[in-house]
Parts: sequence; C-alpha cells; structure tokens
Amino acid sequence: MNAVEPTAHTATVLVVDDQAGLRQLLSDYLSELGFRVVLAENGRAALAQARATPPDLVLLDIMMPRMDGLSFLQAFRKERRTPVILLTARLAEADIVTGLELGADDYLTKPFGMRELVARMQAVLRRSQASPAAGPLLRGGDLLLDRDQRLLTVAGRPVRLTPTEFDLLALLMSAPGRVFARRELLTHVQGPLAPGSSRTVDVHIHNLRAKIEPDPAQPRYIVLDYGIGYRFAAQGEAVAEDGAQGEGEG
Repeated sequence: MNAVEPTAHTATVLVVDDQAGLRQLLSDYLSELGFRVVLAENGRAALAQARATPPDLVLLDIMMPRMDGLSFLQAFRKERRTPVILLTARLAEADIVTGLELGADDYLTKPFGMRELVARMQAVLRRSQASPAAGPLLRGGDLLLDRDQRLLTVAGRPVRLTPTEFDLLALLMSAPGRVFARRELLTHVQGPLAPGSSRTVDVHIHNLRAKIEPDPAQPRYIVLDYGIGYRFAAQGEAVAEDGAQGEGEG
C-alpha cells in the first residue's frame, strides 16, 4: 500500500455501494491513504450524506436498491459539479454511456485494482482543483471561461459544467483551430490509464454542445473533423462539419 502516492490533502470521498464488504474495504484502504471517507448504501442515503457532508469526490455503484446510481447521479448533478467515478459491474456500453451523459467523469468496471482506482481518483481531484498560474481567462464568441474560478458564462449567463466537461472545453479553447484527436482528449481529462473507447469523448462533447451551442445540431464552437478529432472553431471561421458525431477513431 505504501507504493501508492498519498493525496496532497485530505479529500472527502463519498463511497456509494450496496455491498457492505466493498464499502468497508474501500473505507479502510482510502482512510490509510489520508482520505476522509463517508459511506452510503444506496442513492437515497448518498444524497442525504452529500448534503450533510459535501464530498470532494464520489465513488458510485450503479446497481443498488431503493435509488440506483444513475438516479442518484441525475439528482446530484442538479445540485453539485463534484467529480463522480462510476464503479460498475455492468459491461454494457449503454450503461456507461448513460452515466457519462448524466455527468459522470470517469468509470471503472468491477473487479478493479485499488492502485488503478486511487490513480484515477487523484487525477480527477487534480483536475477539479487545478488553478493555472497565468492566463486564466479564455474567450471565444459568447463564451468566457475562467480557469482560476472554474466558471463558464455563455452570453453572460453562468453555465454549470462537470469537471471533465470543463477541462475538455478549456483544452479546446486554449488552442482555437487546432484539432485534438479523441485519444489526446481522453488522456488529457482522464490520464494515461483511461479506458480506450473514443465513445467516452463523444458523449462528453455531446453534453458540452447541449450546454454551450445555440443550436447543438449545427455547432459553431466545438467542431468535428471527421476521422481526426475535435477542435474549437477559430473566431470568424465558417463552420461546417465533415461527418456525423461519433464516427471514426481519433
């Protein structure tokens, strides 16, 4: 266990799983690494815990009684942008895609290794708490993104993004016109241990477009270059996509 790098600070982690043994295992392991751990056995209890003790990160099982993980996530995202990592025994892509569409930042399929879990947790926490030393403001059209405050406004209206959505948009806006391959985007927001499906990026981009584009069906900001990846359209550029979202491998 000492081989795992401890966290730089004491983060509060909400572990939501209906298996008491797994909850206790995660609690013991993460507590030894310096995390503060809060436990819940289902989504309903997790909502109450999150309101009483706001977490820095949520580890969320999908299949639970009373309120499952996806129902919890849908309700939780109306209140907080806190990073969420799904812990799922389901291998169906549809379940993972649904979780990402509802605002999950990452996922691991059971059984998983503790070292990989902690690495993912640390990566998500670093991204959610990052504050660039210089050049915090990024502008493009009606978008104003403040990397220090991790805030986005669209035409002066605050727009709530998940940590992963924020980091994707910040990367794209930092280099207008540059095409980023899906793998590059996935590695940036989830680290080198990220799962290999480009569909993960497509879902996050779909969610972003729904929040920032005047017409998500005809995007003016986040553009797909078919077979390559995504770019943030340079100001004044005439935007026309080459292909449908989700096709090709970047």
